[in-house]
Amino acid sequence: GPAGLSVGSSTRYKIKEMEVYQVVDECKHRKQRTQYPRKDELLAINRFSKEVNEAIVERWKSLHALGVKVSSLEESFKDEEHFIESLATGNTKDIVLLNVSGTMMATKRATLMDAEDSMLAQQFDDSKWTVQGSFPSVKAWTPNEVVNWVKDIEGIPDEVGTLFLENEINGSELLALTADGLKMLGVKRVGTICLLSDEIGLLKKAANEDKVTHIEHSPYCFGKILEYLRLKQLHSVNLVKVPSPPSIRKSQEKSFEKVVDYYFPGDSSKLILG
Repeated sequence: GPAGLSVGSSTRYKIKEMEVYQVVDECKHRKQRTQYPRKDELLAINRFSKEVNEAIVERWKSLHALGVKVSSLEESFKDEEHFIESLATGNTKDIVLLNVSGTMMATKRATLMDAEDSMLAQQFDDSKWTVQGSFPSVKAWTPNEVVNWVKDIEGIPDEVGTLFLENEINGSELLALTADGLKMLGVKRVGTICLLSDEIGLLKKAANEDKVTHIEHSPYCFGKILEYLRLKQLHSVNLVKVPSPPSIRKSQEKSFEKVVDYYFPGDSSKLILG
């Protein structure tokens, strides 16, 4: 018959609803990985009526399928996290900006240096190259060098250079100066402020261009090489399978071979050409 409960008297109460909780060791529970039984391991339930048993089994199967899906998603998230970390790690100074015949590209220096004996690796190996010329970058200018730059600008009065020297403006501060900043510095004439603003703008543009390496080759062909080298880098950390040689349009095959031969002379070209 139905379950009942007697509380100190003859009165009986029926249990209409019951919730059951399990107390577990939280630390131990976190360390354990959920193991889901296979469908053929699901136990048959026959404690209740046929309809109830079948309903419980169906719900169990649904929960089982959901558990497997959640477990699969967890593994996917871990793989994605590993993938993002592998791309995001490293110093931003290791990012190389490329202007490939007008098409801008960016990649890690390690990608360009993947084939150690290639011309490409030698071109971007910082240990083999020094900064071109003896002129330091604008950001490294001392206050005296900033003053000399100001005095060399045609149409700028000498007393303006004195203002820069008195305020000890260095290269980094010079690049940050705006029209309002020049006014705060003590520059009063509108024409002088405009001239200085234009010259500072040219300095900023030159500084940005110094960070870009120009590549005079087909963007399509160089892009295919870069794509292949990136896949090789990802394969080195077990994120992708061994990359196949690039697939090239028929009309670009000869041009692609020339670019590959230029950067990968000798047998190293077989790495990409297949």
